[in-house]
Amino acid sequence: MEPIRLNKYLSEQGVCSRREADRLIEAGKVTIDGRKAGMGEKVTGQEKIVCDGKTVGQGAGEKKVKPVLLAVNKPRGVVCTTSDKDRAMNVVELIHYPVRVYPVGRLDKDSEGLLLMTNQGDLANEIMHAGNFHEKEYIVTVDQPFNSAFIKKMQEGVELKELEVTTRPCKVKALGKKTFQITLTQGLNRQIRRMCEALGYHVVTLKRVRIMNIHLGRLNTGDYRRVTPQELEELQWQLEQARMEREEEES
Repeated sequence: MEPIRLNKYLSEQGVCSRREADRLIEAGKVTIDGRKAGMGEKVTGQEKIVCDGKTVGQGAGEKKVKPVLLAVNKPRGVVCTTSDKDRAMNVVELIHYPVRVYPVGRLDKDSEGLLLMTNQGDLANEIMHAGNFHEKEYIVTVDQPFNSAFIKKMQEGVELKELEVTTRPCKVKALGKKTFQITLTQGLNRQIRRMCEALGYHVVTLKRVRIMNIHLGRLNTGDYRRVTPQELEELQWQLEQARMEREEEES
């Protein structure tokens, strides 16, 4: 096998996403032939690679696991990272799934709702690809009643000075005096909270209810389910369409 970056190798082995792999490498939790791995290092898969105490690849002595894609209803107070910086329970510990899976993207500690988890690195990277404009839908409650001007500004895009960016236009629908539904096609850090704060509002509750064609539905808080074959087929079709459109724009 041609040498590839360690974070990509760990992703392809179903250990974690590339982003999470970088965090683990930086934290000194990945070794190659007994020594701590360095950021950006390349491997062939012939080495003895240990990630967070578990052997990866040919040295693992395990059969290749079947692909897994889960829909999880993450509770508030649970984190998506396995970093030691936050002592809160992480979502991997929460579901305690028999096969090693990891989050596709993130949902911050104070937010709840739909989170996808998988052992497929390529699938995770496709879903998280910012250029694909994948839809994510949320139900949000703020601390005070809003008006039509607030909805209009949220829809048209909000300037986030601290990130030096204006958010993409999005779909917003009022559901009550303080509650609205919002559908984003980008995933800036704490984006909805930042958008509301920029307009003088504070988010009280934030719940993600859909990622692309996968819906949270009536899944209980803290529970998970396997994504159905029909959902997976539709998801892969949407990803393929986005990939083709991206390639056309780049050619």
